[in-house]
Amino acid sequence: MAQTAPVAGSSATLSQADRIAALEKQNADNAALIAAAQTAGDNGWMLVSAALVLMMSGPGLALFYGGLVRKKNILGTMMQTFAMMAVITVLWAFVTYSLAFGEGNAFIGGLHNVFLRGVGLAPDVKYAATIPLQTFMVYQLMFAIITPALITGAFAERMKFSAMLVFMVLWALIVYSPMAHMVWGKGGFLNASLGGRFPCLDFAGGTVVHVTSGVSALVTALYLGKRLGYPKVPMPPHSVVLSFIGACLLWVGWFGFNAGSALSSGTLATSAFVATHFGAAAAAIGWSVAEWMRQGKPSALGAISGAVAGLVAITPASGFVTPMSALWIGLIAGVFCYFMVVKVKAAFGYDDSLDAFGVHGAGGTMGAILTGVFANSIVNPIFGAGKATGLLEGNWHQLLNQLIGVVIAWVLSIVGTLVILFIVDKLIGLRVSEDDEREGLDLSQHGEEGYDWAH
Repeated sequence: MAQTAPVAGSSATLSQADRIAALEKQNADNAALIAAAQTAGDNGWMLVSAALVLMMSGPGLALFYGGLVRKKNILGTMMQTFAMMAVITVLWAFVTYSLAFGEGNAFIGGLHNVFLRGVGLAPDVKYAATIPLQTFMVYQLMFAIITPALITGAFAERMKFSAMLVFMVLWALIVYSPMAHMVWGKGGFLNASLGGRFPCLDFAGGTVVHVTSGVSALVTALYLGKRLGYPKVPMPPHSVVLSFIGACLLWVGWFGFNAGSALSSGTLATSAFVATHFGAAAAAIGWSVAEWMRQGKPSALGAISGAVAGLVAITPASGFVTPMSALWIGLIAGVFCYFMVVKVKAAFGYDDSLDAFGVHGAGGTMGAILTGVFANSIVNPIFGAGKATGLLEGNWHQLLNQLIGVVIAWVLSIVGTLVILFIVDKLIGLRVSEDDEREGLDLSQHGEEGYDWAH
């Protein structure tokens, strides 16, 4: 720590006014040093958090999804996530950052920040007062990358790579950007801290990321139809080991996702970090126990799926709930998502290849609603000191706001995704041919194989 400089001159030679002036200058200098240290600490944490969230896409999600498909589709599946890391980044710089976070109306941002115009190294105090706006921009970019990548799990093994690229570009513009602006943008319709009409609590992306991607995933799976042979032909994961590693990377990266959403390195980041870990742990146990009771054995795949479900559900609540509430949210999500994946999916017969809807759509919806139940003003007095935040504190109206946010996310995702799918299908076609599907996406879409079959 920097040493406090002595006041120049002695008390015998300085007047009372001079001594006061010198002390005030010394206090101001010390305050400036503290502020600079806080800014540096916050910026460092946010850059690390951005890297952690990117790690969730590649390698985390790429390995998690890649291990769940058949061998002939591993590269094609991983390439879809990797492509988002490149394509969405360029699109974000061109226009989608401006649409999501630029000044606009209650539903969409304007074009003031296209090509990152005005996005420099000075902070925007309405978003984050102690970090450069460029840090905020690149951190939010990582969310924009992983969200469409989550959708790919629903149509794994059967969509053209070219169609996937066009679909995701349009989806980022039509679905993600307006939803992000409504929840997190200045004056957004659902923004809880910047003047939204219906303040929906979404700390790190329950509605923006998981509901939109999960519901869009279901719509896409239904529109494309089932994989050849499904469900009569067994299609087990080719490498649960890869998926296990991917899930563990997701768990670690999620600390950047949730704790980073504090946009500073203070106590709120600590609270979100703890809630994230507790929610994941409880959900892994909840899913495993449900599976153990139903099938007689707890599987590794079930445990990691439960952990991801818990991470999804705790995401909107992570900055608003206590550790004990996080345990309850995780436990409920683990059991609920297991039920959605095992019972509901089988009952309706849709082919959500890697359970993107069962985990992200269902888990995100449940988490957003439970946020309105468990949110606590002691953790985050977002509505002002002494004002109730969630249902358990007496603010029943917040649960209604959460439901409104969920409904908007569902409707936007369903309508937007259907329109995009129709356009892309008519322009270039969505699905690979039957021969290409039998051959696998690795060879048919990329001309290479993930494994050397000769050895």
